[in-house]
Amino acid sequence: MKFKFLFPLYIVSFVSLLLYSYTQIDLNLTLSKFEPILSSQRFFQQIGYFQRPLSTALYLGIIGILFLLYLLSLNLAKERKLAKLDLWKIILFGGIILTFSYNAFSYDLFNYIFDAKIVTYYGQNPYTHKALDYQGDPMLNFMRWTHRTYPYGPSWLTLTVPLSFLGFNFFLPTAILFKSLATAAYFGTVLFIGKILRRVDPKNAIFGVVFFALNPLVIVESLVSAHLDIIMMFFGVLAFYLLISKRYIPSFLALIFSIGIKFATVFLIPIFVWVWYKRGSVNWERVVKFSTILMSASVIAASFRTNFQPWYLISVLPFAALLSKRSYILIPTLILSFSSLLIYVPFLYTGNWDPPIPTILFWINAIAVSLVVFLISGKVLINGRIKL
Repeated sequence: MKFKFLFPLYIVSFVSLLLYSYTQIDLNLTLSKFEPILSSQRFFQQIGYFQRPLSTALYLGIIGILFLLYLLSLNLAKERKLAKLDLWKIILFGGIILTFSYNAFSYDLFNYIFDAKIVTYYGQNPYTHKALDYQGDPMLNFMRWTHRTYPYGPSWLTLTVPLSFLGFNFFLPTAILFKSLATAAYFGTVLFIGKILRRVDPKNAIFGVVFFALNPLVIVESLVSAHLDIIMMFFGVLAFYLLISKRYIPSFLALIFSIGIKFATVFLIPIFVWVWYKRGSVNWERVVKFSTILMSASVIAASFRTNFQPWYLISVLPFAALLSKRSYILIPTLILSFSSLLIYVPFLYTGNWDPPIPTILFWINAIAVSLVVFLISGKVLINGRIKL
């Protein structure tokens, strides 16, 4: 398939995902009192909340098409038939259009907004105050996790408090500003993945960028749900690029800022210290491998601490992209990305997370992991070994 056919299909898929996201607007949230917008909101909510089999089928169809396009894009990149400029046309269109999507699969965006609002509107400390302390605030009608205090690092507040001020306490413009921050971080992460690859593995630079940027999991969790993990990883990847460029002080500052968002990139500290100690004589391929292992450990640790969440994979995928042609990276990424997005299917169909859904989710994850182990083991048996 050539780019001239691929790009229109991506446009249709991204627009479909944008429209589908509005089927999940919380029933207690009114985006606008302007009647045409209000009528459209009710139409989409009717599908998402009252025609759940249809909603689930639409979701599976959109995700299925995005994965098919993802595989086609990877193949084009592998055959060196996808130009950098053409790839960025897809990336930019997807990022811009999905900035205006609704955070369909997570309520975390609302918590981010309210945490900053505690500072800018209520003039108090989100580390000691929680959303439930402000009974009567209209945002409480459509939020979740209102009982928790601020769980993130101070870096996140330095980014979000200014956005809260700029939003003037109006929900919709503030939400768009927060979504725009996630989109900018997505673009930046993709950009620096490409820059790093041109330093350490230039032959596979396009493939690595496709591997991360067009992964449907990355698109959904970074651009639609706008999880702060993508902002954390932007600064983590920026820090890694500065490390490769031997700009050690800016590199450590960027890493510290990343850690101050959500802490997961603290796992990279040993790598950065070791590279700084070794300085000139560094095997960057080995550094990338250990970075991927350590960030995978952060995902495992977070999953044991709570439960596995699809967006946790955002922590490891930027580094995995630097090794993306290796089968032990590509196989797990394809399988786990797809299975992670299937986690939303039981909720979309039933509207709750009650039993037996936890059991269903367990088996989705268990089957995905078992399939990864089976395929990689089979490859070892056939080829004798896997090149690390």
